[in-house]
Amino acid sequence: MLPAAESYDDLTTRFRWQIPEFYNIGRDVCDKWAERDPTRDALICIAEDGTRQTVSFDGLRRLSNRIAGLLRASGVTRGDRVAILLPQAVETAATHIAAFKLGAISLPLFLLFGEEALTYRLRDSGARAIITDAAGAAKLAAIRPDLPDLAEVFTIDGAHPGTRDLHAEAKGLPDTFEPVKTSAEDPAILIYTSGTTGQPKGALHAHRVLLGHLPGVEMSHDFFPRPGDRIWTPADWAWIGGLLDVLMPALHHGVPVVARRFGKFTAEAAFELIASEGIRNAFLPPTALKMMRAFDDPGARWRLDMRTIASGGETLGAELLDWGLRVFGVTINEFYGQTECNMIVSSCGALMPPRPGIMGRAVPGHDLAIVDTEGRPLPDGEEGAIAVRRGDPVMFLRYWNNPQATEAKFAGDYLLTGDTGIRDADGWIRFIGRDDDVITSSGYRIGPGEIEDCLIGHPAVQMAGVVGKPDPARTEIVKAYVVLAEGYAADAALAAELQAFVRQRLAAHEYPREIAFVDALPMTTTGKIIRKTLRRQAEDEATHAP
Repeated sequence: MLPAAESYDDLTTRFRWQIPEFYNIGRDVCDKWAERDPTRDALICIAEDGTRQTVSFDGLRRLSNRIAGLLRASGVTRGDRVAILLPQAVETAATHIAAFKLGAISLPLFLLFGEEALTYRLRDSGARAIITDAAGAAKLAAIRPDLPDLAEVFTIDGAHPGTRDLHAEAKGLPDTFEPVKTSAEDPAILIYTSGTTGQPKGALHAHRVLLGHLPGVEMSHDFFPRPGDRIWTPADWAWIGGLLDVLMPALHHGVPVVARRFGKFTAEAAFELIASEGIRNAFLPPTALKMMRAFDDPGARWRLDMRTIASGGETLGAELLDWGLRVFGVTINEFYGQTECNMIVSSCGALMPPRPGIMGRAVPGHDLAIVDTEGRPLPDGEEGAIAVRRGDPVMFLRYWNNPQATEAKFAGDYLLTGDTGIRDADGWIRFIGRDDDVITSSGYRIGPGEIEDCLIGHPAVQMAGVVGKPDPARTEIVKAYVVLAEGYAADAALAAELQAFVRQRLAAHEYPREIAFVDALPMTTTGKIIRKTLRRQAEDEATHAP
């Protein structure tokens, strides 16, 4: 969707949205290519045991058509919710595509969800059918009585108690299916996002959401696609980052997607996969990058021929950017967004050098502003809420069953992301933090990301989480929870060394006045640090201090 351009200003001037009145994601990402180039590779699926399966666009079309036919024969109709509880696999992609063709709404669910999380999402969404495997079926068996709307459970690895064998039942059905005529505004995907308070909210997206993602995906991958591109991410396809930043945009462009999500992510396995599969493009969350950075001299063991790496979810610092350039020979492009309105800010090494600690500029087509609590744009250089003007193609339709939360998401003409930032005169946006992550200490407002980035620049630090700890004199003090790299001992001398390291590189008011060495940090299923958990721990420490 991005035009060729020599500069960012040229790109934004020449960009125009191309959103048709009628549009169906399933037809776009699958049938379009099956008609043009049926043998073209769509998916390369690698199982835990190393078994490798290559699926063409024609094969993906035929499988998705049979699944669509099976769902329709089982009573699923336009607007019904179809849940998908699967790892990265051909059936995952095919079921999303089948739901789109049927005019249903796909509901991606994380494999790591427990019974309570699954119950809430399936009950709140009123999902009529779910496609899963034996492990998912076992979880569902215990909660099925609490899900009156869930009529059908299909499993991809044979029939299990209370389930139907997806492949056995789909096998005899026609491999042709005429996609329903959907408008670009018709609902297509329901993704639940956890906020800082209350139950998760279901962000409902229209078919146009994929088109809305394309400029950001193309920008963060240096004008994706290019000949020879082949993409992979360790991010679960149940997360918007895996589904709409990688899988669906790549299929839209006819780029093969490598499907391989490790049961346990390791740097060695990631490097091996990139080398053995000839992966040219990757979306690697910061947590994955930090783990890979700890691996000593990967270039001596593997030939890494990457063209692009994009990352988002946490800010990147100079240390990770320098490491990426040294190990992969590419600039890691940082991007920003959220489930409700994704891929709206990006850097782009092909157009402009990165600025460490600054996430990028507005992706063409997205009208961003830094606003106050009333939705009024603030002057450049002032801190405020990162916001996006209403009417953006990538913006969600509404929260499912929650009009009050939908209304609260907007102020004036803008959607409020819930994050704070600063924009400079050239349009570069620096992420400060989520509203509740910002630390207030002695009158200063401090973002945790910059301190975390600084800490991992020290060879002793593998990961770091920074929060505010209540303090009677300063309101809050900066507290760091640090996971050490192998070979380093946690002691008072190292803590003092890390404090001095941050004080010298950032500012006196930003260094962590307390450091706790921990074995691991609390992480979300998408690899983000759960600072809320660390804050509760710090608050408890302050309350029970002697």
